[in-house]
Amino acid sequence: AFVVRPNGESILIDAGNQSDGESIIEYIRESGITTLDYVVATHPHADHIGGMAQVISAFEVEKVYMPKKAHTSKTFENLLDTIKEKGLSITSAKGGVVLFDYGNLKAEFLAPCSDSYQNLNNYSAVLLLTYGDRRFLFMGDAEAESEAEILTLNIDVSADLLKVGHHGSATSSTESFIR
Repeated sequence: AFVVRPNGESILIDAGNQSDGESIIEYIRESGITTLDYVVATHPHADHIGGMAQVISAFEVEKVYMPKKAHTSKTFENLLDTIKEKGLSITSAKGGVVLFDYGNLKAEFLAPCSDSYQNLNNYSAVLLLTYGDRRFLFMGDAEAESEAEILTLNIDVSADLLKVGHHGSATSSTESFIR
């Protein structure tokens, strides 16, 4: 997802597969954006971070957020190398971390809520973006376990737009979470 805030700051959430990198770069450039203010890699699977190294190389980047979970894939290692080469640091994406809060405009992570999961998808950074009375919920690949943890926080997760978890597979979007 690519979001441009009213003040022109931008948020990029994931960057697809490696083959998607160039088209993402082109799309962002066509929107007139030259700096990515907030880059979020929801979790280290290649279909979410594959194009991220290319995108980070192509733009000025202010902040990078990733969950604290390493992965041994070449795609993940390339992303870490690119972040290091650009002189960037990584801020841990986890429940309770706020990207920004300007009154009627706020972005905060709701998950991951734990430090240890069996399934890599549950480490997904879940982001709630609020603009006035509009709410946008980006689930990454969070599955039922992460959804259940989010619900125990008693946070209002109602949203006008939901980017469903794990591509809408049967492992996410549980009935209790959708309700």
